[in-house]
Amino acid sequence: MASTSPRRIACVTGASSGIGRASAVALAAAGWTVVISGRRQGELDETIRLARERTQEAQLVAVVGDLGKPEEVDALFEVIRERFGRLDLLFNNAGRGLPAVPLQDVPLDDFQSIVAINLVAPFLCTQHAFRIMRDQSPQGGRIINNGSISAHAPRPLSAPYTLTKHAITGLTKSTALDGRAYNIACSQIDIGNAQSAMVDELRRGAGSLQPNGDRMHEPVMPVEHVADAVVHTASLPLHVNILTQTIMATQMPFVGRG
Repeated sequence: MASTSPRRIACVTGASSGIGRASAVALAAAGWTVVISGRRQGELDETIRLARERTQEAQLVAVVGDLGKPEEVDALFEVIRERFGRLDLLFNNAGRGLPAVPLQDVPLDDFQSIVAINLVAPFLCTQHAFRIMRDQSPQGGRIINNGSISAHAPRPLSAPYTLTKHAITGLTKSTALDGRAYNIACSQIDIGNAQSAMVDELRRGAGSLQPNGDRMHEPVMPVEHVADAVVHTASLPLHVNILTQTIMATQMPFVGRG
């Protein structure tokens, strides 16, 4: 039997590190009950520990799963239905990149695997969230998609990743349009060079590949600023929406890229 909760219920995918972890911690500190999803139990436990270190009353529920598998998306939302009976916020954050590979040399298996987690999973999560938000009382909710700056301008040798992030923009706009009938708001946050394990690896190495073939160590920003933007968007009343926003390290080579 599904139970109701006076707290707002959020789901954050890819919450075992980086943007997802920081956003889950910040939402919990803002009073949300947060269902967090990721592939590794230990990393999700660390997210919970950090949230409770910041706010003793933090309420988080970890659901381990690989959202590249549709049946594990189903399992995540079954937990939400059974435990809480509603959903007020979905942050579609889970995703991954690929090493820089010339477009013509991308293996089909790699392409299909990145589409599965970066595009199919957000679509399926959105479907589940839509159904819950449509049928609950009070009706409605908010969905935030992690788009990436690559939704606007690609990096060199990144065709599979860039393709999925351009597609997320289409998902955001379609969801925002179709959600009007059910008081569902949908927005997209495009992030550039937030501190992460992937960015750290680039900074330890030769740096990020530039269009002219050079590599450079690009400026980065603390991931907490992204989390603050997510919390702000989540706090808006449902009749107000930030359809798209870009948050980035000010001096990174995005404006004028190429």
